[in-house]
Amino acid sequence: MSDSVSIKTAAEEFFKLKRIAVAGVSSVQKDAANFIYTTLRDKGYDVFPLNPKVNTIEGDKCYPDISSVPGGVDGVIAVTKPDATLQIVKQCYEAGVKHVWMHKSFGDSVSKEAVVFGKEKGMKIIPGGCPMMFIEGADFGHKCIKAVLTIFGRIPSKV
Repeated sequence: MSDSVSIKTAAEEFFKLKRIAVAGVSSVQKDAANFIYTTLRDKGYDVFPLNPKVNTIEGDKCYPDISSVPGGVDGVIAVTKPDATLQIVKQCYEAGVKHVWMHKSFGDSVSKEAVVFGKEKGMKIIPGGCPMMFIEGADFGHKCIKAVLTIFGRIPSKV
């Protein structure tokens, strides 16, 4: 993916992936990562929750890191603090994962260092936006949030 690819095209490519991990799920609160995880699971994706401090999420096994997922993954959605996102992108590179989506809507998982690192390593990085705004059949709320955040320049038009 070059710098001239639209986020729409990047999102379409991302959602063609078969196995996706969601980093940052929580056993304490229902947050964006949990919502993304359960939505992807309910839509039939082969999806894996990641959090080194959690054993299960929504009754499913949670993995401490990318290399712990049996059979690996094709892409990762990071819904973490930016410093953790950098570590996740490095783990992805080491595991051969080429696709990373850094969640950003009202919270921000984007790490400038992670974006630079990933792009230098030839990875396909989406630095912003919530995947649920771009998934086929997005709910009305995410469609509205996408429109508002796009108007205010909070979602990159190109990645």
